[in-house]
Amino acid sequence: MKQPSPLPDGELEIMQKIWQCRPPVSRSQIEEMLAGRKHLAPSTILTFLTRLCERGFLQVQRRGRTNLYTPLISQKDYLATESRRFLDRLYGGSLSAMAVSLCDSGISREEIEILRKMLEEGRL
Repeated sequence: MKQPSPLPDGELEIMQKIWQCRPPVSRSQIEEMLAGRKHLAPSTILTFLTRLCERGFLQVQRRGRTNLYTPLISQKDYLATESRRFLDRLYGGSLSAMAVSLCDSGISREEIEILRKMLEEGRL
């Protein structure tokens, strides 16, 4: 499977809303989910959806006068790819260097305990 490319913030926000829904999703559903948080013009949302289709993140299907969008890349796969890319770019692939940096940034004891338990349970 081809690795997904990083998404700009606007497109990522749209994908996050789509991943929260049961597919397929219409533009109007996305607009409703964004209401109150951020005002994006319908034309801007449509532009983001078109770009996401061109990049291979979404598949579009026409149903009557409505376009319905289905994700082709899962949120889990996207996050795994982006996490690896982040780790490689900022820490040279060193998880221990990232952990030291997190500790230096003020990570709480509770968060450290959660990570420790996840490691012990083999979830990391």
